[in-house]
Amino acid sequence: MFRLAHLSDPHLGPLPRPRWRDLMGKRLSGYANWRLGRGETHDMAVLAALVADMRAQQPDHIAVTGDFANIGLAAEFATARRFLESLGPPDRVSAIPGNHDIYVAGSAAALAPAIGPWMRGDDPSEKDFPFLKRRGRVALIGLSTGVPTPMFVASGRLGVPQVRRLDAMLARLAKEGAIRIVLIHHPPHEGSATRLRRLSDGVGLRRTLARHGCEAVLHGHNHRASLTSLQGPDRPIPVIGAPSASARPIRSHRPGWWQIEIDEDAPAAGAVRPRLRSYDAAQERFAELTTGRESAFRT
Repeated sequence: MFRLAHLSDPHLGPLPRPRWRDLMGKRLSGYANWRLGRGETHDMAVLAALVADMRAQQPDHIAVTGDFANIGLAAEFATARRFLESLGPPDRVSAIPGNHDIYVAGSAAALAPAIGPWMRGDDPSEKDFPFLKRRGRVALIGLSTGVPTPMFVASGRLGVPQVRRLDAMLARLAKEGAIRIVLIHHPPHEGSATRLRRLSDGVGLRRTLARHGCEAVLHGHNHRASLTSLQGPDRPIPVIGAPSASARPIRSHRPGWWQIEIDEDAPAAGAVRPRLRSYDAAQERFAELTTGRESAFRT
């Protein structure tokens, strides 16, 4: 049994003090938003408790589906690197960027040197997304939807070249009998986010998944746990959304992570079993929470 831990949107704090020249354009509104309340919704003590709970379950691999940063400052990416180093080396931890990581045009150039090793596959010469990590039958496929966007816009985009590479990768891995797990920040299904927060070219991704399928898609972005599906070529594809890993436990934001068991001896169609571990306010700890839909993906 391969145990994959999925967490997302840690929004690491505290936010470093920016220079005035860093607050041009979109960053100014993002910084004001953080100071006026967003910073209070993320608690690093909650994140530490979540990581401790995750470690206690002894996962074989950890996947973090983006939004380490808040306004895409270079100083934030130094914090992101320390966080990833605390989780494990790149062969045990995979990361992809979110929209807050590629917040403005200059963010990507600072992000790659800081956490690049966690955003690459087994072949170090391959620098483009999607990346691929093979762990036995399990194939972890990392996508990037992070692109600079205008003020008040949090949408994402894959781009045609990335979707084409994914198309070929899924087809090849299917022939090899791999259990294909796709990592993406923005949710891929239609209607999952408002127009200003959605994956703008999700149609191309959905067509690729409908053609070749995969065994699960893991995403973040919405800060809420969710379990839904997309149609594959012969069966539904589980789409698993992780809440924010650092959310202060209130009604609208409940921190948690997904413990995903992958049976490498089972047929690919029934290999994936997601189990949500969420914060239990009554017990003041993380515990397994039954959503009632996990069994729908055991075929």
